[in-house]
Amino acid sequence: MTRAPAGVPMDAAMRIADFVTSWPAGSLDDAALHTGRRALLDTFASAVAGRGEIAAGLVERYAGGMTSGPVAMVWTSGRRLSIEAAALVNGTIGHLIDFDDVTSPMRGHPSVVLLPALAALAEAEGATVEQVFAGFAVGMEVIARLGRVVAVPHVGRGWHSTQTLGVIGAAVACCHLIGVDREATVSAIGLAVAQAAGTRANFGSMAKSFQAGQAAAAALRAVGLARLGFTAGPAALDGPSGFVRLYCGGEDLAPALDDIGGAPLAIHGAGLDVKLYPNCYATHRAVQAMMALKQAYGIDAARVAAVEVVTSASAQAPLVFHRPQIGLEGKFSMEYAMAAVLLDGEVSLASFTDERVRRPSVQALLSRISTREAEGAALPRWAVVTVRLVDGTSFARKVEVLEGSAEAPVADDRLIAKLAACLAHAGWALDADRVGQGLLSLPRSAGFADWLNSLVWPVR
Repeated sequence: MTRAPAGVPMDAAMRIADFVTSWPAGSLDDAALHTGRRALLDTFASAVAGRGEIAAGLVERYAGGMTSGPVAMVWTSGRRLSIEAAALVNGTIGHLIDFDDVTSPMRGHPSVVLLPALAALAEAEGATVEQVFAGFAVGMEVIARLGRVVAVPHVGRGWHSTQTLGVIGAAVACCHLIGVDREATVSAIGLAVAQAAGTRANFGSMAKSFQAGQAAAAALRAVGLARLGFTAGPAALDGPSGFVRLYCGGEDLAPALDDIGGAPLAIHGAGLDVKLYPNCYATHRAVQAMMALKQAYGIDAARVAAVEVVTSASAQAPLVFHRPQIGLEGKFSMEYAMAAVLLDGEVSLASFTDERVRRPSVQALLSRISTREAEGAALPRWAVVTVRLVDGTSFARKVEVLEGSAEAPVADDRLIAKLAACLAHAGWALDADRVGQGLLSLPRSAGFADWLNSLVWPVR
C-alpha cells in the first residue's frame, strides 16, 4: 500500500478508493439503472445534434491518427478508434451543442464525460450494462461529493468543472468498471488530477466541448496507467499542494467523504437535470420565465422598452458574452437567450447559427436587456424576469424549479422527442422511437456495446 510522507494527508483519495473498490455493481437498483439509461439517451441525442458541426469533423480527423490498440466506436459515425480517441471524439461531439445533462452539485455536465469514457472501456473489456451504470453511479457520487464542497469557489476562479471534476469522476468510474484495487484507484485519482485543466475562457469556442472530450480521454489514460502500476501522489487531491488548495479555496473534503456511498446516492439525490434548450444551463430559468411571459401576454418584441433579469448569486458565471456575434457566443449570453424568446418565441437548435445571432433585430434588442445577480446564497437557484413595455406596462415572472431538472423531471417520451429533434437537426434518418425505446430498456446483463451494434449501426 502506498503511504504518504509524514504530515501529508491522504484521506480524500483513500476514502474515495475505499468506496470505489467496495461498492458492488449488484447494488445498482432499478431506479439508478433507469437514470443511467436516460443519461445515455440524452447524451447520445446531444452528440447526434453536434454530428454535423465543423468541430465534429476536425476532432474525429485528429483522433484518427492516435495510437491504436483496443478499439471502441464513435457514436455518430460508426468508425472504430482507440478507446482514448473514441472517448475524446464522443465526449467532444456530445458537448458541442451544449444540450447534454447537468447536475447541480458539480455546476457542470457529468454524463458527457462519464459515459464516453465508460462506453469506450466497456466495449474494449466486454462489460455489461449493469457494470457500466454501476460505474456511472460511482462516478456521479464522487463528482457530487467533491462538487458540494468545492464547485462554487472553483467555478468562481474560472475553472470549467465539467473537465476538472469530470476527469476525477470518470477515472474512478472506470476503476470501478474494471475492478482495479485500492492502491491503483488512488493513483488513478492522482493521475486524473495531473490532467485536470479546462477554463471558462474557452466558452463560446470549440475548445469548450474539447475540454469535455479531453476529460473522458484523460480519465482512460489515468486508469490505464494506474492499472499497469504507474503511481501518483496519494495527496494530489487534498494535500498542501493538491487540487483543492490550488484550484479551489483549500476546503476540507473530509466531512463530504465521511459517509460516501451512504443513502441516498447522488444518482438518486442530486440526480440529473435534462436540458430542454441547447444553450448554457445558467440561462434556463430565465428562458422558462420569459417563455411563460411571452405565452401569457403575447409580448411583441417591438413594444419592449427594457428587460431585467435577476438571478441567484453566482448563477451567471458562465454567461461571458453580452453582445454575442456568433452562434457559439450566443449559447453563453443571457441577453441573446432573452432576445431569441422575444423575437422567435423559442430557444431551439436553430437559434444558434451565426446568422440568427447577428440579425439587426437581435443586436438592437440586446442593448435593452440588463442582467445582475442578487446577493445571498448561491443555492437554491432562481431567476426573475421583468419586461417593461414602451407604454409603461410591466410583467414579471419568477422561476425556481426548472422543468427537466431532477426536481421536475420530464417523462421518457419527452427524452425520445429530444432525440428526434436532434436527429432531424443532424439530418440523420434513424428511427428515434426505436433507438430511444431500445436505450431505455437495455437489459442489465447485455453487453454494453450491443446498443451501438443493434440500434445505431446494425449494418455497416
